Amino acid sequence: MNINQSNQVWALDTTYIPMARGFVYLTAVVDWASRKVLAARIAITLEACHAVAVLQEAFARPGTPAIINTDQGSQFTADEFIRAVQGQGCRLSMDGRGAWRDNIFVERLWRTVKYEEVYLHAYDSVREARTSIMRYLDWYNRSRPHSRLNRQTPDEAYVTRPLAVRSAA
Repeated sequence: MNINQSNQVWALDTTYIPMARGFVYLTAVVDWASRKVLAARIAITLEACHAVAVLQEAFARPGTPAIINTDQGSQFTADEFIRAVQGQGCRLSMDGRGAWRDNIFVERLWRTVKYEEVYLHAYDSVREARTSIMRYLDWYNRSRPHSRLNRQTPDEAYVTRPLAVRSAA
């Protein structure tokens, strides 16, 4: 499938974020075509409610994707999450077991976030991790150019690529 429009496909994933003591989970919704982080959330548990909340935050923006891609994590296979996706009229695409390349755009985001932000800090609290990482993601969207986007930032690419607009049938 050729994915070249904003809001054509969104990807969701969750990653582990180490802190000085303990860890948190970061879940994000990423637009495949523009690499824009549409919504993100830091949580202390790996429950489906956090994945649903970040997805609902992304749905509050203009545009709804035809497809939402995730891995087979327990938070994404939970009935609550599946209902949230299907309730918006989206198809749910799940990667094969151990097929990390199927969700490569989010995996690349995790690498970038960890090497440019997380590994440079030893967060002392969940609040500090949340504030710092969310600030970084805002900067990532607004200011960090990508070679695969012809040196555009995700924000620029999101608005310059034709928006995929689905009409209600």
